Amino acid sequence: MTTTETTGTGAAAEPAGTPGATAAPETAAPASAPAAAPVGAEEIVTDHDRGIHGYHHQKDEHLKRLRRIEGQIRGLQRMVDEDVYCIDILTQVSASTKALQSFALQLLEEHLRHCVADAAVKGGEEVDAKVAEATKAIARLLRT
Repeated sequence: MTTTETTGTGAAAEPAGTPGATAAPETAAPASAPAAAPVGAEEIVTDHDRGIHGYHHQKDEHLKRLRRIEGQIRGLQRMVDEDVYCIDILTQVSASTKALQSFALQLLEEHLRHCVADAAVKGGEEVDAKVAEATKAIARLLRT
């Protein structure tokens, strides 16, 4: 009876009149279903498929960093408005640039660890597309 309840959670167990008679066909059906699952590799569902990007788990931390960088940029505007010495402004520009570069590198690392890695797990053409996409992003970062 415990086996029937466990396997009888599907809709097929309720219409059948005899629990012993339905236990064998139900056992056969789930046995064939798992055998079919590994064959279909496209059944792998990744975080990316769910719309969850690599930075999702650290989103609050990223927003905090971006607000800090935004404050640095507003500080630059204030410095120009107040006619601060050029070298002092350039020092602040350098600090803001480094903060943005650091953020970009962290975001790139998370992209590689999650989005590209998820594509590698799934296999197929998506891997090549994600690697090419990451390569282009790295090239853009190196130009700055």
